Amino acid sequence: MQRLQIGDVAITSLIERDGPWRRPEDMFLNYDTAAKAADVARCAPEVLDRASGKMVITYQTFVIRTGRHVVLVDTCTGEDKGYPAPMDFDKTPWLKALAAEGLTVADVDYVFCTHLHIDHSGWNTKLVDGRWVPTFPKAKYVFHKAEYAAWEQLAKEGKERAGGAGGVWKMNCEPIVAAGQALLVDEGFTLDDCISLILTPGHSPAHICVEVRSKGQRAIIAGDMLHHQLQCLDPGMSTIFCWDPVAAANSRKRVFEEIAETDTLLLPIHFPSPTAGRLKRAGQGYDWLFAR
Repeated sequence: MQRLQIGDVAITSLIERDGPWRRPEDMFLNYDTAAKAADVARCAPEVLDRASGKMVITYQTFVIRTGRHVVLVDTCTGEDKGYPAPMDFDKTPWLKALAAEGLTVADVDYVFCTHLHIDHSGWNTKLVDGRWVPTFPKAKYVFHKAEYAAWEQLAKEGKERAGGAGGVWKMNCEPIVAAGQALLVDEGFTLDDCISLILTPGHSPAHICVEVRSKGQRAIIAGDMLHHQLQCLDPGMSTIFCWDPVAAANSRKRVFEEIAETDTLLLPIHFPSPTAGRLKRAGQGYDWLFAR
């Protein structure tokens, strides 16, 4: 992703993996291939590999520099988690991307998790002498308290959910609290007078978007509120990974309606470069316009 400047705040990203991933038929609930053919044809070339029919899905961490703090939003899949293919990503690209930003793990002041799926919380921790410890030794980790509680309960019950299992909480979340580095917050939390939270439940129990405002400019890091441009064209379309597909769609529709036809930039975690874009109303849905 190109560097974005939102007033006095800079946003860049660290890419863990990029490229064709899943077919829409395998990602979205009740997907009708024939009915969606026109929407597929309207997609930007960056988001769909026409040869394979697979969506281009990026796994990335956003880096926010506020002038006071270095902030990460979502931490991809991480290392040594033991996930099976296709989630067993090479750790090298993410580490090289962090270094390319001129950063070490000790430079990070805050880590925000939009939610606690495996591909959004993985670099929260690292394995040291057989024990999970915080990757970023000086950072405070920001979790929505209801999101954290839901995953904690799953772990206690030994249950799994699409997008993650109870082991995710044990590996990526519990060690942060044990180290005294967690901030369990609600949607009223703010940082540096320029970062705030938008509660967008559905994909997970208390999924949040991270809002950045500075000098009259605005950007929203969308997490998994949406995964692909097809959901702009049809905001009612939710994924197989959503805890509550109806609530996920309602959250998406609410945010889309509020920011469409404005200068607000939307940064979906899984959109490939140039990643950021804006929405323009188009019938019952929205056209996606990459900020090029």
